[in-house]
Amino acid sequence: MKAVVIGASVGAVEALSAILPPLPADYPLPILAVVHIPPDRSSVLVTLFASKCQMAVKEAEDKELIRPGTVYFAPADYHLLVEQNGTLSLSADAPVYFSRPSINVLFESASDAYREELIAIVLSGTNSDGAEGLNAVCEAGGTAIVQDLASSLGCEMPEAAMAACPAAKQLSLEAIKEFLMEAAYVEGVS
Repeated sequence: MKAVVIGASVGAVEALSAILPPLPADYPLPILAVVHIPPDRSSVLVTLFASKCQMAVKEAEDKELIRPGTVYFAPADYHLLVEQNGTLSLSADAPVYFSRPSINVLFESASDAYREELIAIVLSGTNSDGAEGLNAVCEAGGTAIVQDLASSLGCEMPEAAMAACPAAKQLSLEAIKEFLMEAAYVEGVS
């Protein structure tokens, strides 16, 4: 595996708080996250998770080289994309499903860059952003994971993701955390 992408909306802080803090500082994969937040709230996520996580946590910057052991949050009001050369790019293109940053935009660009070496996770949320992107990851041979409905504060996003990508694994937050650890350190996890 080469990278992890995560998308979330309502319930994101709770879900990410169960997944990210246990990962070690030397976690060998980068984690790129899109969370639907108001345009003035981006620094709150970085500050909140930097204090909880062992991994480095930062706001993604345009043309920045993607590094392992780092959690990158999309900045408010910008789409986050992965380029073929291993860098990030930011876009102010139109919102997708009323959202900028859009989960679909991140997932689709990351699936083009990483193909079968990508893990994509759709967490709690209340719209269908992420469903098409998760399907793109599946079609490229990547691993698709959806938060189970029992632990989701917003079920619409996980439901839409499962409908678009029935092959996705539906896992609890604890199981997602365990999967991320195994996938990073065990060859051939799919």
